[in-house]
Amino acid sequence: MANKTVLELCQEGIAAWQQAFNRQDAAGCAAQYKEGTKMHAQPFGDFEGREAIQAFWQNIMDQGFADVDYTDVKWEQVDDNGYLLSASWTMNKAYGVVHREHWAIDDDGKARLVSDHFEVQGER
Repeated sequence: MANKTVLELCQEGIAAWQQAFNRQDAAGCAAQYKEGTKMHAQPFGDFEGREAIQAFWQNIMDQGFADVDYTDVKWEQVDDNGYLLSASWTMNKAYGVVHREHWAIDDDGKARLVSDHFEVQGER
């Protein structure tokens, strides 16, 4: 298998997060965050660490939110180890924007979120 670029690893990371969300797997979502990551979810607040982030996503899923999709995805290289993602997103019951997701290569060679800032802008 050829070595993957940092961008390809980051793209795999967001795909893994999206697939976990769409199968209603909050633990799978949380696994895409580096331990200790801070997530700023407007208008809900700040969540730090995988346990708190998993609880946030579980609560969202328990309220019936599903089927996340991304559009207008933009990747900006930060350094040799990571990229920033910005995008628009939709779910079955809401929509919004990803202001800034910082994906970076973790110790195991997989890309994980080291910071996450997104916003819910409305209901559908």
